[in-house]
Amino acid sequence: MTTSSLPSLSPTPRTTVGRGRNRAVTDRAELYAVLSDALVAHLGFVSDGHPVVLPAAFAVDPDGPDRDGTLYLHGSVAAGWLRGATDATICVTVTMLDGLVAGRSAFHHSMNYRSAVVIGPARLVDDPAEKQRALGLVVDHMIPGRSATLRADTRKELAATAVIALPLHEASLKVRGGGPVDEPADVAAGIWGGHIPVRLVAGDPVPDGDAGAEVPGDVAARALTLQAQPC
Repeated sequence: MTTSSLPSLSPTPRTTVGRGRNRAVTDRAELYAVLSDALVAHLGFVSDGHPVVLPAAFAVDPDGPDRDGTLYLHGSVAAGWLRGATDATICVTVTMLDGLVAGRSAFHHSMNYRSAVVIGPARLVDDPAEKQRALGLVVDHMIPGRSATLRADTRKELAATAVIALPLHEASLKVRGGGPVDEPADVAAGIWGGHIPVRLVAGDPVPDGDAGAEVPGDVAARALTLQAQPC
């Protein structure tokens, strides 16, 4: 799917941005970019009559089988969230913190961020080929190219692992950048305003005790990519 043919974001009232519309992004390619950069998703659902929000490893397939692409969430078949999230409407959020904004008043302190929300009907992935592909995508989302270097999953491992799929059709994206939006009187008063850039930075790979000193190329490349992220 080419960028020019991608449908716009916020196709439904549930994902149409209300407050802060000036920060809403409707370019679906930007949504894919944020989901590519983020490493943790938060899954929200209702379980036994009360709301639950849990972190989860995830991956995205823009050309997946669901409408406008597929977001995959990984977990254990023994996890309680699986019962609450399967065949139900769920909400997944992903947020990248890019800065702390110091305003000239408490009211105008803020954060710079890229925040995505996806809402839709979840389904349990039971097709073996799709499940295998989804699990490979989750591994490669953490360390690109890693899945091709690993042995095949065993039947026991696959049976113990659950994958939930969520269509990317209903999604919204908000982005904030730059400094504070202060009142002119506060600026004139001479109070300092600005922002502190924030980014995720990786350290050098640490080999396991019996792994040997040589770090494989995929792991080294991922560390370098994270270390080189601009502020």
